[in-house]
Amino acid sequence: MDASIWLWAGVIGFIIGMLLIDLLIFQREAHEVSMSEAIKWSCFWVFCGLAFGAIIWIIGGPKPAGEYMAGYLIEKSLSIDNIFIFALILSYFAVPLKYQHRVLFFGVLGALVLRAIFIVLGSAILENFAWAIYFFGALLVVTGLKLARQKETEVHPERNLILRLVRRISPMTPDYRGEAFVVKEAGKWIATPLLAVLIVIETTDVVFAIDSIPAIFAVTQDTFIVFTSNAFAILGLRALYFVFAGAMGRFVYLKIGLAVILVFVGIKMLISDLYHIPIGLSLGFIATALTVSIVASLRATREVT
Repeated sequence: MDASIWLWAGVIGFIIGMLLIDLLIFQREAHEVSMSEAIKWSCFWVFCGLAFGAIIWIIGGPKPAGEYMAGYLIEKSLSIDNIFIFALILSYFAVPLKYQHRVLFFGVLGALVLRAIFIVLGSAILENFAWAIYFFGALLVVTGLKLARQKETEVHPERNLILRLVRRISPMTPDYRGEAFVVKEAGKWIATPLLAVLIVIETTDVVFAIDSIPAIFAVTQDTFIVFTSNAFAILGLRALYFVFAGAMGRFVYLKIGLAVILVFVGIKMLISDLYHIPIGLSLGFIATALTVSIVASLRATREVT
């Protein structure tokens, strides 16, 4: 799909505009995000994601639209797994509920920037080194198999090298100082624990990006579609967190579903020179694997809740 400079500008302008509205209007005062508020924002971002898919269909036709939806579903499904990690991080640092929205906002903002960089690098690598597609495919297969065998998810922020470096360079307040990431005390700027949380979230997202970006390149190498499918899925991550955070224990089979998806797209990359799996089949397989894992999880845990 040949995206014009105006289409790029329109998408980026929309993303920046929505982030500014969120930051300047909805975050004027720290507050606990209610379930109803989270559901409304989640529905809004899903609508935006699907509406943009319809726009791509109108502009480019069914093939790029299918590629966008496959990439969107991959990133959305992996985002649900990200939520579990974010919940563990926020719990580890005992972040008050009314400050979680702000730290996740800047976490998503940082994720968008990091993903854009990774997408540009990934596109350049695939364009100049055709064999890299086999490396990415093998990486996804190995990652999927490891995810399938993984028993429990753990986080160890104390091992984060960047966080340890920041703590060594800058002193840190013993407790939270409102929504501030840094405060000025005794004439010196010092970090707060909220900055530590943000650093851990951002560096953790780098690991997620290593999985999700190659996975989307498996369905399309169109930079515009890779970026937009990633962006619209990530923009809804913050609201989705507040919807699912309290029900994380119910998604017992989600990792199996994600593992199946990663292995599938990895194999799709590895056999791309021998057989091109149609985008309709890829989209159907990804949607089915995600749906089955979620439904099976909810059925298996319905007596627990």
